[in-house]
Amino acid sequence: MYNNASTQAKQRSGALYAIGAILLLAAGFALGMMFMGTRYPVIKEPLFKQFNASYTHILNDYLNGATPEQLIQGAATGMVEALEDPYSHYLAGDKGEEYTQSYEGQFYGIGAEMKQEDGKVMISVIIKDTPAERAGLQPGDVIIAVDGKDVTGKTLQDLLGIVRGDEGTTIKIRVHRAAEQEPLEFTMKRAAIPVHTVTSERLEGGIGLITISRFAEETAKEFKAELEKLKADGELKGLLLDLRSNPGGLLQPTTEIASILIPKDKKILDIVYKNERRIVSLKSKQQEEWKAPIVVLVNGRSASASEVLASALKESAGAVLVGEKTYGKGVVQGFKQFKDGSVISLTEAQWKTPGGTWINKQGVAPDHVVALPEYASLRQLALGTVLKRGSYGDEVKSLQGMLGALGYAPVGQDGLFDAEAEAALRKFQGDHGLDVTGKFGDATSYKLIELLRAKLKQEDTQVKKGIELLKQQ
Repeated sequence: MYNNASTQAKQRSGALYAIGAILLLAAGFALGMMFMGTRYPVIKEPLFKQFNASYTHILNDYLNGATPEQLIQGAATGMVEALEDPYSHYLAGDKGEEYTQSYEGQFYGIGAEMKQEDGKVMISVIIKDTPAERAGLQPGDVIIAVDGKDVTGKTLQDLLGIVRGDEGTTIKIRVHRAAEQEPLEFTMKRAAIPVHTVTSERLEGGIGLITISRFAEETAKEFKAELEKLKADGELKGLLLDLRSNPGGLLQPTTEIASILIPKDKKILDIVYKNERRIVSLKSKQQEEWKAPIVVLVNGRSASASEVLASALKESAGAVLVGEKTYGKGVVQGFKQFKDGSVISLTEAQWKTPGGTWINKQGVAPDHVVALPEYASLRQLALGTVLKRGSYGDEVKSLQGMLGALGYAPVGQDGLFDAEAEAALRKFQGDHGLDVTGKFGDATSYKLIELLRAKLKQEDTQVKKGIELLKQQ
C-alpha cells in the first residue's frame, strides 16, 4: 500500500512538473512575443501578416529568384517613398556610402577630372600633386580600360564609380592619346583627393568675393582659409558672398560660418521638431567682431542651408540680399547610416529664420531683385545630344540662343535646325578650332558653355549690383 501511494504521488508530481514546464514555456513565449513587439513594433501591425506572406511567397515562388537582402532593402526603400516627401530617402548599400561620401572633405581616387564627349570619357583636368599627375596622365587622354577591363560605352558616372576606391589600392588605366599610335597604360595608387567647396577672389575697391558651392564637412574650414587669404592682401572694405545655385548641405559648417559674420549671441535659426516637442535655438558664437558690410547673392536654386545662412545674415547681421527669390526649403533632414552602409535620410524638423519666418515653399526674398542676362538661363544640352539640319524642338532653341548670344546670328527659324542654323554653327566651329561638321555634339557643347561662362563673368549683373551696394556703404 505504501508503494502504491508512493507511485501515485510520483505520477502526480511528474504531472505537476510537466504542467509547470508547459506554463513556463508559455510564459517565456508570451514574454518573448511582448519583447519582440516592443523592439520590433511593426510585427504588431495587422498588415504585417500580408508583408510576411508576400515576402515568403516571393522567396519561394518567384520565377527569376530573389534574395532576402534584395527584398528587405526594396521594402525599406518603398516604405520611405510612401511618405511622398521629396527630401526623405532610403539609400541601400553602396548608394548610402556614396551619399555620406558626398559630404566628406575628400574621397579616394587618382585626381583626374573627367568629361564625356561623343560617347567617350576623357580626362579634362589633372589636379596638382595627385597620383594622376605623378603617373603622367594628361588632359585629352581618352580612357579605354581600367584594370584590364574595357570601359568603352560606359557613362561618366559609371567610370567615376570604377576609378574611385579605397585608399592605397592599385589601379591601372589604359588610354588613347592623340599623339601616340599605341594605347598607353598607367599604374598608380589611389590617394585622398580633397573636395573644395569654397573659392575666393579679390575685386576692385578692396571687396572680397567668396563663393560657396555647397556645405560639406570641410566648408567652414575652407571659408576661414579663403577669408584669411583675402585679408592677407589688405583690409576688406566689403564682402560679397555668392550663394547662387548652392543646394545646401550640412548644418554645422553653415552655423560655423554664420558665427564668423554674425554678432555674438544673435540668433542664426530655430529648429522645430515634430509637435514642437523640442525647439533648438542656434546663436552666433562669434569670437572676433566682423566690421565690413556684407552683400549676399542668391537665386532660385539657392536652397536649404544656403537659405539658412542668407536669412540669418539678413536678419541678424544687416546684410543685403541681391538676385532672385530663393528655392524655399524650410525643413531639416537627419540621416542614419546602418552597418551595411545603407542610409535613411528623413525629414525630422522645420527651421525658422531669426525673425520666426518659415520659408518653406516661399523662399527668401532679396532686397534688390536683379536678373541675369537672358542667355544665362539657357538650358545646357545633355551629354550625347546630337543635332543636325532637320532637327527641331527646344534643344534646337537652346543651341540657337547660345550661338546668338555669342554673336553668331542669324541662327535660322526659331526651334528649327535649318540652313542658317547650320551655317552659324559651322562658323562657330571654324572660329574655335573644332571639326567643322555643321553638327552639334559634345565637343561643340563644351566650347559653347565655356565661352558663355566667360561672357557671363564679364556681364554678371548681380555681381555688379553687389559691388555697387558695397561701395555705397
